[in-house]
Amino acid sequence: MPESAAAAPDLSVPDLAAIREAARRIAPHVHRTPVLTSSSLDREAGARLFFKCENLQKIGAFKARGATSAVFSLPEAIARRGVVTHSSGNHGAAIAYAAGRRAIPAWVVMPNNAPRSKEAQVRRLGATVRLCEPNVAAREAACAEVQRESGASLVHPFDDPRVIAGQGTAALELLEEHPDLDVVIAPVGGGGLLSGTAIAASGVRPGIGIFGAEPANADDAFRSFASGRVEPVGPTLTIADGLRTSLSPRTLAAIRAHVVAIGLASEEAIVTAMRMIWERMKVIVEPSAAVPLACLLEGTVNVPGARVGVILSGGNVDLDALPWRT
Repeated sequence: MPESAAAAPDLSVPDLAAIREAARRIAPHVHRTPVLTSSSLDREAGARLFFKCENLQKIGAFKARGATSAVFSLPEAIARRGVVTHSSGNHGAAIAYAAGRRAIPAWVVMPNNAPRSKEAQVRRLGATVRLCEPNVAAREAACAEVQRESGASLVHPFDDPRVIAGQGTAALELLEEHPDLDVVIAPVGGGGLLSGTAIAASGVRPGIGIFGAEPANADDAFRSFASGRVEPVGPTLTIADGLRTSLSPRTLAAIRAHVVAIGLASEEAIVTAMRMIWERMKVIVEPSAAVPLACLLEGTVNVPGARVGVILSGGNVDLDALPWRT
């Protein structure tokens, strides 16, 4: 085999059929979350907004979909050896939840600076936590050690077709309920949610406008989308901690194939959007979930008069560290 062929990255992604199959697989284990509207927020954004409330999902985030899809995809003999992942928050909790549903062991490698509340949630859901230094190399080394010791299967937080298929089921449900949407917007960190959303939405409704939403202070997906190669996320200060992750070649390829553009939101707009959702919709969302609305408010996603589906990705927020507390 030529060296160039051997080195070619795996860019495979699920198709619409795989996302529909994932929806059937995870249905007994996750919520079909509601879609909420707000005439007040419609006026602010200049569009009709339909919020898919994954903040009301199991473990409080869309991550339950991808993790459950991956865990329940494993053959029984392999599943018995358990699963392992690395995560500083929602994906770790989702793997712990899904493994508990299947009654198999789970290990979650977490950076030693992860919020104690998130570590406690992972432990409470039954996973074994292994702490490591807060860098990618340490996370990967710790996961590899667990695999050597236990034979557990790795479930990557976003660079996995089974995970991407699960994440795409949120958009599938949204378009089943509102098939006439013009636009769908999802936040983007590692790209699993936006990839799945893009594949599902473009498959169900060809020609629909699909946008990503990202903090301006962590604009690696925006830069990667423009350059065509994965641009690393640098040292960043953004309140949207769930979006401090670089894309993978797989998720970048899917996003560039289906997404129109990626909007950027200022920190001030993210906080404003988060508070507006809390006050006007009476639901709790975390900062990452507010980024799409922030992009609409600042006009970096400019879709006046459109019918817009917005994925509210999660609601796991530290109530002792609210950005508007004084």
